[in-house]
Amino acid sequence: QVQLEESGGGLVQPGASLRVSCASSGRSLRGYAVAWFRQAPGKEREFVAAHSRNGGFTYYGDSVKGRFTISTDNGKNTVYLQMNSLKPEDTAVYYCAAGRGVITSSIGSWNQYDHRGQGTQVTVST
Repeated sequence: QVQLEESGGGLVQPGASLRVSCASSGRSLRGYAVAWFRQAPGKEREFVAAHSRNGGFTYYGDSVKGRFTISTDNGKNTVYLQMNSLKPEDTAVYYCAAGRGVITSSIGSWNQYDHRGQGTQVTVST
């Protein structure tokens, strides 16, 4: 059974960098598409970034392209989201997700992922 746990969130100033992590306990995430989503208060959940099942392709939401990078460790037990040039509008709870049956055309859809973490708060403020 895949269980995901995010960590690394916190309070940072605008322009700073932060890396959040998502650890899988129990089994490797090889063969899973993995993704990050976020949700700010009063807003809908937003797709942030994803790796395809074979890890060969990455996808990013328009609002984070060029600033955020998704990566995994060699054993694919941990997924990272490196966030640079953070803005106040990046403030949200960040969730990781994993799924075996995610197809490319739906890789940005929360409902496609079978396993989801509890989230970690990222706050960008002066």
